[in-house]
Amino acid sequence: MDGILLCDKPAGITSHDVVAGVRRRLGRGVKVGHAGTLDPFATGLLLVLVGRGTRVQRFVMALPKRYEAVARFGAISTTGDPEGEIVETGVVPLGELALPTGRIMQRPPAYSAIKVGGRRAYALARAGEQVELAEREIEVYRFEEIGRSGDRRRFAIECSSGTYVRSLIADLGDAYTEALRRTRIGEFDVSDADPERLLGLGEALAFLPERRVGPEDAVRASHGVAVPGTAGGVVRLTDADGLIALAEPAAEPEKLKPIVGLRPAS
Repeated sequence: MDGILLCDKPAGITSHDVVAGVRRRLGRGVKVGHAGTLDPFATGLLLVLVGRGTRVQRFVMALPKRYEAVARFGAISTTGDPEGEIVETGVVPLGELALPTGRIMQRPPAYSAIKVGGRRAYALARAGEQVELAEREIEVYRFEEIGRSGDRRRFAIECSSGTYVRSLIADLGDAYTEALRRTRIGEFDVSDADPERLLGLGEALAFLPERRVGPEDAVRASHGVAVPGTAGGVVRLTDADGLIALAEPAAEPEKLKPIVGLRPAS
C-alpha cells in the first residue's frame, strides 16, 4: 500500500475530499495525502500519496505543472475565479496579448492556501482581514493562447511549482480564471489517471536518478547510514530488490546520505 494514485479531480469538490474518499476506501490505518492542491472549481490531475508515498510529497510537489485555462475578460473576481464576487468592467482587450514567460516575480493571491501566522491566507481573507503576500520568483515555460470566443480566451500554460495561474490571468488586465484544468505534473499525465491503480514508488519516482548499491550497503542505507556514491542532488538508492531510500550528497566526500527511508530496516 505504498505509492501514488493518479486521480482526475472533478469540479465542485476539494482536494481534501478526494483524499478522504481514498482513505475511506483503503481503511483508516493507511496514511493518505496529496501533492499539490487544486481549487474546488478546478479539474484535472491530483496526485494522491499512499503509505510511504506520503514521505516523498515535497519531491513530487516540486515537479513542473501543465494547465489549460479559460480566462473571461471584462470582469474581475475577488478570488480570481468563479467562486468570488464578480465585478463587471466591460474592458475587453483586442488583438494579441503580451504573455510573460521566463523567470518572473509573482504575488500569490490572498485567497490561497499559503499559511500566514499559522493560518491559511484564504481563511484570513474570508474573515475580512487584509492579506498581502510577499512576491516570489516563479518560472513560466509556456504561456500560449490556444483559442478565443467573445470575451473568453483559452491558454496553455506550463510553469514551475508554486505558480498561481489565477494570478497570471488576473495580471493580463480585467480578467479572471473561469475554468482551470491541470493536465500534467512532471511525467504524470491526466490521461493516465486511474484511482484504482496504485503506482509503486519505484516507478513513480523514476524521474529521480538511480544509484544501485550492493547487499551490505543496502542494509546500511535502510538504517539511514551513509553509503559510498556521488550525485548532483537527490537520487534513488536501489538494490536487486528495488527501492531502498532517497539520498543526497553527504558532508563526507563521495558519500550519499539517506534522507527518506522507503524500505523497513532489516
